[in-house]
Amino acid sequence: MLEEKLFAKSATPKAQRPVPNWVYIHQERKRKGVTLELLWTEYKEAHPDGYQYSWFCERYHTWNNARDLVMHLDHVPGEMLFVDYAGQRVPVADPDTGELRKAHIFVATLGCSNYTYVEATWTQQLPDWTASDRRAFEFFGAAPRYVVPDNLKAAVIKAHRCDPDLNPTYHDLATHYGVIVVPARAYKARDKAKVEKGIQWAQQGILAPLRHQIFCGLHELNRHIRLLLTELNSKPFQKLEDSRRSWFEKWDRPAMLPLPETPYIFGAWRKAKVHRDYHIEVAGHRYSVPFVHARKQVGVRVTDRTVEVFLKGQRITSHLRSTRPGRFTTLEAHMPEAHRQYLDTRDLRRRIATAGPATEKLITCMMQDLQHPVLCYRSLRGIARLV
Repeated sequence: MLEEKLFAKSATPKAQRPVPNWVYIHQERKRKGVTLELLWTEYKEAHPDGYQYSWFCERYHTWNNARDLVMHLDHVPGEMLFVDYAGQRVPVADPDTGELRKAHIFVATLGCSNYTYVEATWTQQLPDWTASDRRAFEFFGAAPRYVVPDNLKAAVIKAHRCDPDLNPTYHDLATHYGVIVVPARAYKARDKAKVEKGIQWAQQGILAPLRHQIFCGLHELNRHIRLLLTELNSKPFQKLEDSRRSWFEKWDRPAMLPLPETPYIFGAWRKAKVHRDYHIEVAGHRYSVPFVHARKQVGVRVTDRTVEVFLKGQRITSHLRSTRPGRFTTLEAHMPEAHRQYLDTRDLRRRIATAGPATEKLITCMMQDLQHPVLCYRSLRGIARLV
């Protein structure tokens, strides 16, 4: 009788108590100021016969830990290259001014062998980003099948879980080397855990030993980085006799894609509207496009040597790039028939040439100096009247 009174069984069996909705609890915890204690209080108000606070916290953490498990991935040789920048920056003296600047550290790590490439650049902007990727491929002597970058603007214009919008210049680089870009999901560092580990490895093995030195220019810093990088890639693993380099030569290198015969040439993309005179303007210079595309919106890819014009993904023309602002580069094939006839100066030049060799030399020099065919035609008409 005494035992029954002291250890009386609960009127409500434990199995019949209402179990909290852990998904709802987890979502509410993300709100600012919402604690487990508050959520338990609300749970008890709705279910007075529910579980106590200690059980509530223990079961929630058990549920949350079970859903946050990490899957181990076996990386296929030659398949994945993970690229990112280290958070740590290195002071470098400008060789011209002596001013100290902070250099960014680019890191690229192969998924299978962990073979790593490291270099310093002034910025994380598009020209430096694409150049670092290109030099990483050249360092490996081959290209991977997939590149996994973070969502920086030089790689991804708009991040998306399923269909990210790649930067067109970075897409050009990937197309040139035959690789596929698979950006990591936003705020999912585990998608690029390999390069995160590579960054930590580079910080401990390269940046830490160099922390007391001041370098004169990027070239000197990268020379020291390359020396330490070669040593670290050849260093045996802690529990294995092999090294990153031996694994790379054995597994990754044979499975990677060969590099193309020509390296990638950086080209910046921009949008332009074709003017009424069927020209577009790039850096102050005007380039012609076929007249049927007047007033249309086009894409323009600009390199150090060329200007290419695209409409709906198809190239419609290209020009050698000019450094003369305010001038025109016009192809006769881009002009309508009426304009070609209007600007045909052969008859005018023959008439003017009858005045003598000095006059002929004058119109030759004049045609080289005038900025546009229309101006040239008007001047020739005026000289022809004088003749």
